[in-house]
Amino acid sequence: MGIATVALLIAGLVALVAGAEALVRGAARLAARTGMSSVVIGLTVVAFGTSAPELAVSVGDALRGGDEAGSSAIGNVVGSNLANLLLVLGSAAAVGGALYVAQRIVRLDVPIMIGASVLLLIFVLDESLGRLEGLVFLAALAVYLTWTVVAATRGSAPDIVTEYDEALDPESLAKASVASDIGFLILGLALLVFGSQALVNSASDIATELGVSDLVIGLTVVAIGTSLPEVATSVLAAIRGQRDLAVGNAIGSNLFNLLAVLGVTAVVSPSAIPVAASAVQVDIPVMIAVAIACLPIFANGNVLYRWEGIAFLTGYAIYLGWLVLDATEHGSRDSYGNVVLYFVVPIIAITIATLWYRGRANSPAELR
Repeated sequence: MGIATVALLIAGLVALVAGAEALVRGAARLAARTGMSSVVIGLTVVAFGTSAPELAVSVGDALRGGDEAGSSAIGNVVGSNLANLLLVLGSAAAVGGALYVAQRIVRLDVPIMIGASVLLLIFVLDESLGRLEGLVFLAALAVYLTWTVVAATRGSAPDIVTEYDEALDPESLAKASVASDIGFLILGLALLVFGSQALVNSASDIATELGVSDLVIGLTVVAIGTSLPEVATSVLAAIRGQRDLAVGNAIGSNLFNLLAVLGVTAVVSPSAIPVAASAVQVDIPVMIAVAIACLPIFANGNVLYRWEGIAFLTGYAIYLGWLVLDATEHGSRDSYGNVVLYFVVPIIAITIATLWYRGRANSPAELR
């Protein structure tokens, strides 16, 4: 593996993260100038920005043409969603302490995330994702955003209003000049375009040199690379006592990945996006299982406890271990898979069922 390829990969990741930040800053300030509320800005501009790296990479791959155009989109989205839940939230809870989970997330957002994940599996059973399925995802996104914005602006979701009023102050956002806002917007778009092309090309070269598929690179290198800023941000926020935003941001990012990233990529792709059989048989079902597991865990006192964060990180390590063994066709792959399937999974299932049945009181003494 050449040094130039690795350097291009790192440069692509840095450009994507910096581009998303610049894009959100410029777009949010411009939106604030129109009088748009912080809730609407947060649910649209900022939420879009969190998935901008995945969107840029997936669309860039789809537009490159060829039989495999867009093939990395599934790996990017599934890998990013697993990293958001297991790596980002796991790290924040394990290092920073217990994370609070808003009631709305348990009642609405997580069930929608589960439903979107299951819908994805149904759509790709034929090992492809077409333009019609992409339009369905975009329509679902429009309905979700419309309902959320209406609920927030009418005051039926006060927790959302409070969250975004604290995170986004339109008055302070509008203090900068219009020229600087437009500059940030253009800079962000330029960095996203460069970063996506650099990442797609370097990841494809690495996959070829290592003899693994683009799917594996998307599930590991790209997913972890684009999630590292969220890991740092969430951990620092939890350490500082800001424990109520990490879960909502992760779930929101996952919803945008499924509905917006896959939706847009499938629509703009010249042909149906090819989906690897291993993604249909293993990776997407794992994503669904993790999403379903979040429901009883989050409902357990509306808190993600430290030990649960450690369990999330352990689960992510187990999943990465399987990916490595499967990609290299290691001799212990089947034994590893059997241990996970017949020993680890039942233990996890019993633990989750116990949490769902018993629950625990949301006591401040337990938040440590």
